Amino acid sequence: MRSNLPITNQGYTLKDWETIVSKTDLKGRITYVNDDFVRISGFSLDELIGKPHNIVRHPDMPPAAFEDMWRTLKSGKAWTGMVKNRCRNGDYYWVEANAAPLIEKNQVVGYTSIRGKPSSEQISAADEAYRAIMAGNKRLLIREGNAVVRSPQSVFSYSIESMKRGVRFSARQIEAVARPFRQCRRRRVIFIGCAAKLLPF
Repeated sequence: MRSNLPITNQGYTLKDWETIVSKTDLKGRITYVNDDFVRISGFSLDELIGKPHNIVRHPDMPPAAFEDMWRTLKSGKAWTGMVKNRCRNGDYYWVEANAAPLIEKNQVVGYTSIRGKPSSEQISAADEAYRAIMAGNKRLLIREGNAVVRSPQSVFSYSIESMKRGVRFSARQIEAVARPFRQCRRRRVIFIGCAAKLLPF
């Protein structure tokens, strides 16, 4: 995996009206970026066009997140997930990324991504989950942009709305929550920190 260094502890928070847009070819090389991408990343247009999109990859991001993204995109599906990016000067910024295949004349010719401002709750939850994965937690998985916890019996997903309400679940309640998630995928789902307090890793 590409490691972009150096990094700083200085973060940039996207404004509500800022939207980062980019397009790549089938190999992930950048073919288009909008002005917000250039301004926020700190890279010039010439430094971005034709380069691999991972030029903005932050080393805090687990490789599993991008493996999941490419696996999802190459299967023809859209991918939504939390991403921490690196600016040219080493600063960072979090985005909620929405990526999808770019189709022309019934053929996939590349990929497009639209990224916006995530909530502070989304950032905290994603940061905790990604740190755990990078530290070697093998029970955390990323599936179609959702970070989930695997137990010997099942895979659990937790909604960010539950985190906002500060909900804590017993083992029996967890099973009741997990069952409908196994039956019907929900798009805006992310692993939340309470799971680490409930399941032994």
